[in-house]
Amino acid sequence: MDNKKITIKDVAKKSGVSVSTVSRILNGYEQNFTPRTVRRVLKARDELSYEPDYFARRMIMKESKTIGVLIPDITNPFFSELIRGIENILYKENFITMLCNADLDQEKEDTYLRELTRRGVDGFIIASSAISNESINATLKANGHPFIVLDQKKAEGISDAIITDDYTGGQLAAQHLKELGHEQIAIAMPKNAPANIQKRLSGVRSIYGEEQIDLVDAELSKTGGRAAVPAVLKTTATAIFAINDEIALGLYLGLSEAGKKIPADYSVIGYDNIDMCEYMVPQLTTIAQPIFELGQITAKMLLERIENPSKDWEERMLPVNLIERFSTAHLN
Repeated sequence: MDNKKITIKDVAKKSGVSVSTVSRILNGYEQNFTPRTVRRVLKARDELSYEPDYFARRMIMKESKTIGVLIPDITNPFFSELIRGIENILYKENFITMLCNADLDQEKEDTYLRELTRRGVDGFIIASSAISNESINATLKANGHPFIVLDQKKAEGISDAIITDDYTGGQLAAQHLKELGHEQIAIAMPKNAPANIQKRLSGVRSIYGEEQIDLVDAELSKTGGRAAVPAVLKTTATAIFAINDEIALGLYLGLSEAGKKIPADYSVIGYDNIDMCEYMVPQLTTIAQPIFELGQITAKMLLERIENPSKDWEERMLPVNLIERFSTAHLN
């Protein structure tokens, strides 16, 4: 049996065109050739069952058609939806998404950054705050690797960035609770919160005075929200702003275990608008981020950077809005 590997030269010979023509057509540049030529090449590829050697492609084309995406916590539905948006665009452009879940571990994130670089990915999407700008500068910027930061990571003028309007989001949450008559609120959030969450807190502080706010330490997870309930119960707060929806879901369980009802005993408002918000009882009032769109725009901006490495840095901000459901109510 002949096990000879089919090469790009075989496709070129069968289709009657040059190797470079075959290479460009199979690498997404069909628009540069006549439809007849494209059909011949694709037909030859299919008849020969040709599979490109991506290691050889990397050496010849200086690209891998792969994007590395670093996120802090794949279990958080926010990041799952974000990845869907990113992949939606990359797939259409024939790029593969290489996902790295760092589990909120800075050492792990730094390792992933180095390994993705070693594997020759074409660009990086960094959605985690743990990676230092020093690491980014040393590993990516110094070597001219295209990258973009978003959500939790603060760009600080070193890269393209896309963010959502966290300050306004905090204002909207606070204003909603204020209008419902809540004069004392608890905010469940991590002590050392990333920059985007600090902006949400700043938005709240534009509505409430410091003496009206009880900060309760909570990890950005359902477990963190549940564990925060005893501290909430020690305050005089009548409403809780969970800095993300995952914390809010944990608060539901913790408050129920403590014999408290939402919104009769505590109004609860979250942040993100993950799909579980509508499945909770009562349905969760929250600040909605355009998560899928955030992922899409991030991917588009990175591909633009890869295509035009010398263009000016760009930062884009997406709006947020209040989704009022049944977990908040007027204070009796």
